[in-house]
Amino acid sequence: MSTVDWTAWHPEAAEPEADGLRERKKRQLRQRLSDTATGMFLERGFDAVRVAEIAQACGVSEKTVFNYFPTKESLILDRGETTMAALRAGLADPDHTPVEAVLRILSGELRAMTSWIAAQDDPVHATAMIRRFGALTRSAPSLRAYHRDMTDRLVTVAAEVLAQRTHGSPDDPEPQIAATALLGLWSIQFQSLGRHLDGAHTPPQIQEAVTADVRRAAKLVESGLTSLGNAAPTR
Repeated sequence: MSTVDWTAWHPEAAEPEADGLRERKKRQLRQRLSDTATGMFLERGFDAVRVAEIAQACGVSEKTVFNYFPTKESLILDRGETTMAALRAGLADPDHTPVEAVLRILSGELRAMTSWIAAQDDPVHATAMIRRFGALTRSAPSLRAYHRDMTDRLVTVAAEVLAQRTHGSPDDPEPQIAATALLGLWSIQFQSLGRHLDGAHTPPQIQEAVTADVRRAAKLVESGLTSLGNAAPTR
């Protein structure tokens, strides 16, 4: 199940106006480390590149790299915390159903990606880059394990927020299966992108096709979640 890998291709977020020079430099270095690592991994393979080499290429120490990224895997799969924060805030919003909240997050990630593709001089090449990146994130056992671990963490967060909405326990079966189903929508988006990022579809066509696939799956999830608030523990 993929939750974060495609979103690594979205444009860098705007810098808060209140941030000082030091914070801006820290953000820029973090981005440079991630971009450099991604390029090296794509060229040589994830396992063939050492963190020390990434550090040397960026003119910093290996310790500095780990100050910004706790693991080698997080150098390229670094959007998990952003997704987690969005998920926590979205599911807690009483003005939207859980499915609506997740669809809003997924739509934002997809829109950012297709906008990035459209902004490139060669959209077909840009699409190919994303496909290569997706293949890279599945190429090493440690990266696949990182995916699974992040997905488990996201499910835990989603179950906690859903339990709060229904005044239950996050360990109850209902919020657990509901959270798992909601996170499954990321997998649907990932799989649909794999089919439509073929170089033949334009960014608007990709947006439309992937959105349609995700919404089809979301309808099924929504029908099951309508009874979540009425579920009662059986023990």
